[in-house]
Amino acid sequence: MGNSNLLQDAFGRKHDYLRISITEHCNLRCTYCMPEEGIKLTPKPHLMTADEIVSIARTFVNLGVNKIRLTGGEPLVRKDAKEIILRLGELGVNLTITTNGILVPNFIETFKQAGIKTINISIDSLVKDKFNAITRRGYFETVQKSIDLLLKKKFNVKLNVVLIKSFNNNEINDFISLTKNKKVQVRFIEFMPFSGNQWDQSKLVSYAEIMETVQSEYAISEIQRLEDAPNDTAKNFKIASHMGSFAVISSVTNPFCSTCNRIRLTADGKLKNCLFSNSETSLLETLRAGESILPLIHQNLISKMAVRAGMDDDLKFQNPELFSQNRSMIAIGG
Repeated sequence: MGNSNLLQDAFGRKHDYLRISITEHCNLRCTYCMPEEGIKLTPKPHLMTADEIVSIARTFVNLGVNKIRLTGGEPLVRKDAKEIILRLGELGVNLTITTNGILVPNFIETFKQAGIKTINISIDSLVKDKFNAITRRGYFETVQKSIDLLLKKKFNVKLNVVLIKSFNNNEINDFISLTKNKKVQVRFIEFMPFSGNQWDQSKLVSYAEIMETVQSEYAISEIQRLEDAPNDTAKNFKIASHMGSFAVISSVTNPFCSTCNRIRLTADGKLKNCLFSNSETSLLETLRAGESILPLIHQNLISKMAVRAGMDDDLKFQNPELFSQNRSMIAIGG
């Protein structure tokens, strides 16, 4: 078994993108991410240390991973986040991060030193009261200032917007208006089912509905379809006269499983080959035992299913007995 094949699954998909959650903690309580009652946090001794994160990341880089995204929880709340970011920045990969933006001003120089060029900010409403309601906290102005600061410092900024019917679907064109004079990419994300987030089909705003809403404001001739990057999860667009762009991530209504190149490492060192899979492989125990994690990586990827962890039709995908067996989003890593 050659190392070059370790990141290939049974369907020939090569995996060169690793998402690492470095903490389960967060300074927000977003309703679609964390159950209202919170989650039982993993005891600290069972979480990866900075050395272990870097060691596992280096193994994946040696196997062909060329992009790493840091997630959480909120990755910037971890006390040694700066150390982790800087050390991963030395691996020579495309390093990115998804954050809620609250602590961004404290990390601008760290991002630059680590070679990070693109920052994803999660923001689900441009209305203060609604933002505070969905996050269960009051950081609206803080996040707005962080977005402006990142743009001022010449970072590529992507805004992640989880759409929920009757909550923020009436803000779709307001978000697109942001792209007129700001060079941001707004990414509309279909609401996805996870343990404890009260998902049901009636809350879903589909790709088709999103585009219909856009077309209610802009002529079809103004809506330009952009070329998607290889393995891109998003369908990319821009309004012709706007500086920025927008995209739709349609994991529910138009899954992109056939080109998936992503693998996820949870904060407690478990490998997930699919966001929707409840099957996990612990790399941390083996690493701490001083043994090779390579066979585990191969076994995990070779077991990856063709579509959404086997939920290959709407009936399965909407079955709470299936998706409730998965972790909540905060424990997986956004």
